[in-house]
Amino acid sequence: MSLPTSFQVVIDCADPDRLARFWALALRYDLEEPPGEFGSWKEYWLSVGVPEDEVEEGYDSIIDPTGAGPRVWFQQVPETKSIKNRLHFDLLVGGGRTLPIEERMERVIAEAERLVEAGATERHRKHSPEVDHFFIGMADPEGNEFDIV
Repeated sequence: MSLPTSFQVVIDCADPDRLARFWALALRYDLEEPPGEFGSWKEYWLSVGVPEDEVEEGYDSIIDPTGAGPRVWFQQVPETKSIKNRLHFDLLVGGGRTLPIEERMERVIAEAERLVEAGATERHRKHSPEVDHFFIGMADPEGNEFDIV
């Protein structure tokens, strides 16, 4: 019997610290501290041979405080986002279809408002009463799409 493959989610970005802080807030994750004796991620990355001109101060990863979810690493890249994401997060805050649609909508709207204050942009709202569904399409501070359901 083989074990499942562990994984992390990697998000390409221009400003890892900014996105790590945003997504830590959005996912209710913790900013990941650098390993061992290192006082900063910059110190760590320099110690493993990453060139100094490719390393900035700040955080570049977040972790689930319960240990259940994957680590998310924000990898600095020179190019900007240019097309629609092929993969995105769905933040499941509505409570599921066992709750009335009105209550789920209130929860989703409240979360969207919280994340707009943190730097996200609301892109669109979709209410499909015929399938008992409501979500808000959002973008993070660098334009990466995600949904709040």
